[in-house]
Amino acid sequence: MFSIQNDKLKIAVQDAGAELCKIVSIKHNTNFMWDANPKIWESYAPNLFPIIGALKADTYSFEDETYKLPKHGFVRHNKDIVLHNKTENSLSFKLTSNDALLKIYPFKFEFYITYTLEDNRIAIKHTIKNCDTKTMYFSVGGHPAFKCPVFENENYEDYYLEFEHAETSKRHLINMENGLISSETKSVFDDSNILPLTHELFNEDALIFKDLKSRNVTLKSKQKGNILSVSYEDFEYLGIWAKPNGNYVCIEPWLGIADHENTDKNLKTKDGILELPKGEIFKASYTIEIAQAHLI
Repeated sequence: MFSIQNDKLKIAVQDAGAELCKIVSIKHNTNFMWDANPKIWESYAPNLFPIIGALKADTYSFEDETYKLPKHGFVRHNKDIVLHNKTENSLSFKLTSNDALLKIYPFKFEFYITYTLEDNRIAIKHTIKNCDTKTMYFSVGGHPAFKCPVFENENYEDYYLEFEHAETSKRHLINMENGLISSETKSVFDDSNILPLTHELFNEDALIFKDLKSRNVTLKSKQKGNILSVSYEDFEYLGIWAKPNGNYVCIEPWLGIADHENTDKNLKTKDGILELPKGEIFKASYTIEIAQAHLI
């Protein structure tokens, strides 16, 4: 495990998958991250690459070849990712394509995830370099899980998400049997920017949004006010998720999405897929900002 801190926050990143696992206030020792209880959900904040969500039958096709990838790709839990650079306020990790990965993902690449701590804010930057001689196709995103409730004498229902703008976006429903995006949608907002949190909210799996106007969402407590905000200007999709019995909420900025039920499984035409020409570099960042009121 690697850690950095300043006078307000300490963050820690675990070796496997370079997964952010702690955001702790220096003064009060409050941890804002989920504790990865293995009886409920044993992750903290997986890094998602080169796909997001599930593939149909866990497979995709590229250039007339069929490949198999697990849900959310191969960065999460990956023990080959290594510390690339550490400074007083940043941790950077690197995963390089290898023979084993080329058998399931036929592109030579370098994947970097960098955590930078500045005052009360953590910036999470993804950098992807195409080291191949052909165009690379990929998705990338985050999956951070935040404690909810954070403080004692609070309930899950005391919490809600406040979006930057009033929204009318509908959630895209997931087929619970195969994890794929169905053709069905469901209303969530009524020209409102408030999403109350209840455990029942996630009975139909994640809330997946493709067309939110907001690029910032704040986790708020009816008793304690603002808890933290996630800003995701570089990301087009957003997932909101928790296990129905989990005292946490995931706020997930995505560039990409799970396969649709009617997919032809062609990676080049996959919904939300990104293209990166040979030799080029792609970057995308989101931030987590802890409310100052809980740090003083």
